[in-house]
Amino acid sequence: MKKPGRNDACWCGSGKKYKKCHIDFDEKIEEFEAKGHVIPTHSIIKTKEQIEKIKESAKINIAVLDYVADNIREGISTAEIDRWVYDITTKMGGIPAPLNYEGFPKSVCTSLNNEVCHGIPSEDIILKDGDIINVDVSTNLNGFFSDSSRMFCIGNVSEDKKRLVEVAKQALQEGLKAVKPWGFLGDMGHAVNEYVKSNGYSVVREVGGHGIGLEFHEDPWVSYVTEPETEMLMVPGICFTIEPMINMGGAAIFTDEENGWTIYTKDGLPSAQWEIQVLVTEDGYEIIAY
Repeated sequence: MKKPGRNDACWCGSGKKYKKCHIDFDEKIEEFEAKGHVIPTHSIIKTKEQIEKIKESAKINIAVLDYVADNIREGISTAEIDRWVYDITTKMGGIPAPLNYEGFPKSVCTSLNNEVCHGIPSEDIILKDGDIINVDVSTNLNGFFSDSSRMFCIGNVSEDKKRLVEVAKQALQEGLKAVKPWGFLGDMGHAVNEYVKSNGYSVVREVGGHGIGLEFHEDPWVSYVTEPETEMLMVPGICFTIEPMINMGGAAIFTDEENGWTIYTKDGLPSAQWEIQVLVTEDGYEIIAY
């Protein structure tokens, strides 16, 4: 990391001299770097002002998912969910972050049953009794990003699907227990994976979480099949998603060759995912979006 001079203005934008602001913080990070650990750059450590603007974005993201939760039901198309997301997000002053992102054609990802992620909304996909669906919402508000997803059970869902959804949700809580300043992302990922395996399920390896805030996707990439004391050092100010994709069967996946986006379980068994956006704080974490 490029460091200012001791009497220069701090990189965080506080207006204070570096020696009165973040010099001790940076020196602590350097101690971890000297031991061979992966460390965050200043560019992904959020300032207080940036955090407040990210939280404003998250208010929209949460409001959209709350609306979906109140209105999703059997018989509607996933295209209808897409229209809800677009309309509410834009009325609140935001932009749906997925829309046209690297060519993605819709405002939200809707992934049903054996779809792991990146399901594309369609007039032809009608929610049926017994379906489980992940609705993944991401918001851009004036260049500040938020991202979270929830699972929904449609009608009379089988007990095995219900259990999958609940274990996927609890996996987030197990991961959160390991989120703390000066710990490692690998600690969080390991906690998630151990919990999931103990319940007889598997975690997708190829797709993970990501840093977020000033961009839709930033460093670090977040894996959930990691070992303790590996991956990036967590320091106050880094913001990322926890979103493990939990498969009822094996971890193997494949991508739809026709649309290039939707990812499925290879064995055809269901998959479930919840996503939250987390900020590392001085004494733990704060959930920004859920």
